Amino acid sequence: MELIDSKVFLADGRLERASSLDVEEGRRNTMAYQILQSHNESKDPAHLKIRFDALASHDITYVGIIQTAMGSGLKEFPIPYAMTNCHNSLCAVGGTINEDDHVFGLSAARKFGGIYVPANVGVIHTYVRETLAKCGNMILGSDSHTRYGALGSMGIGEGGPELVKQLLRNTYDVNMPEVVLVYLTGKPKKGVGPHDVALALVKATFKSGFVKNRILEFAGPGISNLSVDFRCGIDVMTTETTCLSSIWETDARVEEYYRIHDRKEDFKEIHPGRVACYDKAVEIDLGAIEPMIALPFHPSNAFTIAEFLTNAHDILGDVDKAIHQQFGDEVKLDLEGKIHDGKVFADQGIIAGCAGGIFENICDAGEILRNHSIGNTRFGLSIYPGSVPVELELARDGVMASLMESGAIFKPAFCGPCFGAGDVPSNNGLSIRHTTRNFPNREGSKPSDGQLSGVALMDARSIAATARNHGAITPATDFAEEAESGIKYHFDGGIYESRVYNGFGKAKPEEELIFGPNITSWPEMQPLAENMLLKLVAVIRDPVTTTDELIPSGETSSYRSNPLKLAQFTLSRRVPQYVKRSEAVAREEADRRGGSNGLAKVLGKFSDDPEIVSKTQFGSCIYANKPGDGSAREQAASCQKVLGGFANICHEYATKRYRSNCINWGILPFTISDDCEFPFEVDSFVYVPMIREAIENGQEKIPAMVLENGKITSITLYVKGLTDDEKQIILDGCLMNYYKAKAKNK
Repeated sequence: MELIDSKVFLADGRLERASSLDVEEGRRNTMAYQILQSHNESKDPAHLKIRFDALASHDITYVGIIQTAMGSGLKEFPIPYAMTNCHNSLCAVGGTINEDDHVFGLSAARKFGGIYVPANVGVIHTYVRETLAKCGNMILGSDSHTRYGALGSMGIGEGGPELVKQLLRNTYDVNMPEVVLVYLTGKPKKGVGPHDVALALVKATFKSGFVKNRILEFAGPGISNLSVDFRCGIDVMTTETTCLSSIWETDARVEEYYRIHDRKEDFKEIHPGRVACYDKAVEIDLGAIEPMIALPFHPSNAFTIAEFLTNAHDILGDVDKAIHQQFGDEVKLDLEGKIHDGKVFADQGIIAGCAGGIFENICDAGEILRNHSIGNTRFGLSIYPGSVPVELELARDGVMASLMESGAIFKPAFCGPCFGAGDVPSNNGLSIRHTTRNFPNREGSKPSDGQLSGVALMDARSIAATARNHGAITPATDFAEEAESGIKYHFDGGIYESRVYNGFGKAKPEEELIFGPNITSWPEMQPLAENMLLKLVAVIRDPVTTTDELIPSGETSSYRSNPLKLAQFTLSRRVPQYVKRSEAVAREEADRRGGSNGLAKVLGKFSDDPEIVSKTQFGSCIYANKPGDGSAREQAASCQKVLGGFANICHEYATKRYRSNCINWGILPFTISDDCEFPFEVDSFVYVPMIREAIENGQEKIPAMVLENGKITSITLYVKGLTDDEKQIILDGCLMNYYKAKAKNK
């Protein structure tokens, strides 16, 4: 794999480092440019205002999205909106609240004209691939792995407020992103699967931010050597590179996919123009990819399995040291202890969801395990097909029976293993998974309770090879001749026809929404004041802070319809004191609005204005080096705001979607320069005078002062690249206030 950090050209399908073609004309010839501009409602090709063709959410996010849209004047869904029930479908936590959300979802689909997919019928991205993706269209999802590029459809994952904008017939505003060519050559070896290619790509690009917030455009002769399932398996993992979206060339194999799914009219060939120009390139020889393993706690922490097994003591020793640095002496994960008799043993194997639960992955895993047992050791194997149609075909082709005979357990379509709500490993356990992420606590452990386990990501084929060896980690290339089933897929959409409620275009406004007792409204949020006083309540100096750390997944997911209750989990597995500190700040701010002069002593350090208290909003603030990697979940920001958080300070935001979430919830997305140290600790005060005026005027360089231990230090904060709408959202206090203000002014 080679990274090319300069402009390249694709000329008649060939990668070239130079061309006589005009660069701007070449950029207009990319597939990404063509699709984005066809959805752009602005007259400026550099500043996009996108309207999507379809939306998708799951049961962690759709309740809040619909409530926010209703509060802003929603009458009916203007485009197809699929609401799947694949995250809280166990209905195992909090009494009736999970199923109450599902009942609300169906009532909303009927009232507003939506698509409702019942629990365990299909995970979000599998369902969208099977029913909504179309060549040349664009889909916005409230899940970070919204990726359908292999089917010729550009998917973008964002926080819920961006879907609210689409439901209210507004646009997704973004500058035209750079486009990175991913040029594929060669053919994968037998035993190498899509997760192997994806992990190699993530390893090569994540740490440097090589493709951050850019579009990945897949082209080259190697595409023809990949099945569509294989392509989708790579594509869904592009999220982990931190790119914005992806798009692939389409061909006869994609046409066959649409024909199999009874949607041949949704296919069209998509290719770059004869000569296209790209800002960067990644060149991948598929034949050089080896089986991979990504160790805790990130998909980019990847090695070939051969390298890992050869150097297991050193590699696992380094991981154990990193774990100790992050968690200290309170918890321990002894991965080096998994080495026995020269082999490394896993405790659990999982093949699941939008990445792992693909038909071809499970068939090939079944071929490797055919007539072999996973044994009666501690190691167990669970398989979650991505949808009932996939599960039906596995049953009809005998793959399910064969795998069950080997000792594998089949479970329904469910995303739980990907975020800690299903098959949680034991303390000090090592789980190998063909899922999307392996962040800390993502598997469901609770370090605050002394629990910690780890996930290593591997392809389904190597997981099957490991299961065949009773948990000894093994690359699938060891069983290369048995690693391809060759079974053809036949889609039976009957279950969707009989169980999915498809009400698009058939809104029934007379129907009532059904609310469970856990579904609560958002608390009132205040507009931005003249000045801002912030108190640092969390200082996180890790290289990257994930959204899973900001608001943990797992059991917390059940409370996503209750903003106040969910907020109690904010940073609970990373900074347990955060909630109490933030609530104390929020109480002082409430007292200030009630007329208290309690902040006068602190504010008097910064200003001698006798009215400074009444003019200055007081809120909590988080400092982190690089927050927001991972999930698109808006709650990573909304929970901060519910607890009185008014700003974040960082060197950079890990993803556009987390920064957008902050803005949509009225949180100031401050940054500091790369060469600036931030030595301040918890309980320091940051005073930002005239912040409202600065935002109104589009001022990007913001002077501020920090009070720590009686000493005042001047610092410079930045708020770069706000659109006019984003400025107004921050001024109004949040997106909901923004829409309410617009409605009043009509």
